[in-house]
Amino acid sequence: MTSHRPERADALTIAGALALSVYASLQGTWGTTPERIAWWPGLVLSVVACTALWWHRSNPRAVVVVTGVCASAASGYGYLTTPLLFAPAMVALYWLALEVDRKAANLYALGVAVLLLPSAVLTDTYGNVVLAALNPAFFLFLPVAWGSAVQVRRAYVESLHTRAELAERTREEEARRRVGEERVRIARELHDVVAHHLALANAQAGTAAHLVRSRPEQAEQLITELAGTTASALRELKATVGLLRRPEETDAPMEPAPGLSRLPELVAAHTAAGLAVSVLVEGEERPLAPGMDLTAYRILQEALTNVSKHAVGAVVRVTLAYATDALTITVCDYGGEGSAGVPGGEASGYGLIGMRERAQSAGGHFTAGPDTDGGFTVTAELPIHS
Repeated sequence: MTSHRPERADALTIAGALALSVYASLQGTWGTTPERIAWWPGLVLSVVACTALWWHRSNPRAVVVVTGVCASAASGYGYLTTPLLFAPAMVALYWLALEVDRKAANLYALGVAVLLLPSAVLTDTYGNVVLAALNPAFFLFLPVAWGSAVQVRRAYVESLHTRAELAERTREEEARRRVGEERVRIARELHDVVAHHLALANAQAGTAAHLVRSRPEQAEQLITELAGTTASALRELKATVGLLRRPEETDAPMEPAPGLSRLPELVAAHTAAGLAVSVLVEGEERPLAPGMDLTAYRILQEALTNVSKHAVGAVVRVTLAYATDALTITVCDYGGEGSAGVPGGEASGYGLIGMRERAQSAGGHFTAGPDTDGGFTVTAELPIHS
C-alpha cells in the first residue's frame, strides 16, 4: 500500500474499501434474512467510514474508532458480518499499525472486535457461536500483524541507511584527519629541509666570503661544498614535494629517506660551515626502524641548524646513548656568539616545535633549554622497539 504518490495510493485504497463494503451491504439484502433489508443504510455507513479514512495520517486512532463504530452499526443492522463489510476498519487498522507500536495497534483491533462481537453472534449463520466470534477477530488482527511487519522492515531499512550514512561520514572524517596529519608531516619535512640547507649554505657562503682573500684555497673548498649543499637541498626538496604528486605521476624521486647513517655527512657539512662538532656514541649501536631513523636524523639536523643560526662558532657535542629500549639524543653547544635557544623560551620557534612534535609523534620525549655552562642543550628520548 506504499507508493511514490501517497495521495493517489490512498485514494485507490479507500475506493477499494468502499466498493467492498457497499458490495457486502448489497449482499445482505438478498435473502440472507426472512425479511428484506434495505441497502441504503449500509451505503451510508460505508461512505462515512471511507470518508473518515482520509484523515488516517493526522488522526489514525480516531479513524479506527469511526470505522469500527460504522462496521458495528452495519453488522447490528443485520448485514452479514464478513471481512467485506468491515473492510474500511481493516484498512484503518493497517495504517494505524504503521504509525504506532504493536501493543497499541493490537488494543485497537481488540476494541473493534469487541464492538462487532454481539452482532456477529446474534446474526450467526454458521451455526457455530465460537466460529462466529473468532471470524471477525481474525480478520481484524490480520492487518495489524501485516502493518507491524511492514513497520519493522521500514525501521530495519532506515537503520541500514543510517548506518551507511554514519559509516560514510566516519570515512570522510577519518580521511580528513589523515590528510591533516599528512599536511603537518609534509610541512615539517619542508621546514627541516629548507631551514637546514639554507642555514648551512648561508654559513658556508659567509665563511667563504671571509676567507676568499686571506685563504683562497680554503674559500674555494667551501664554495665547492656550498654547491654540494645546494644540490643536496634540491634533491631532498624534490623528494619531499614528490609526496604531493598524484599516484599516476611516476617521475617522483625514489630516493630513500635519510637516517643516522648520514650523520657523518651532516657533521662534515656543519664543520665546514665553522662549527666544531664532535659525536659520542654510548652503548651498543643498534639499527632503527625507518620511521624512527628519519625522526632521529631530522632532530639532529634541526638541532645543528639552530646552532649554526643562533650560536656562530660554537662547539657542539652530539651524544647518542643507546639503551635496551630507548635512544637518547643530546646536542649541547657552548662557546659561540649568542645562544642556540630561540627568544621566548624553549617552546618558541618552529625548529623547537618541530623537534618536539617529531619526538612525541614517535612516542618519545623532548626537552630543550639553557644549561649551566651558558650554552643550550637539546635532548630527545626515542623508544626502540625490538
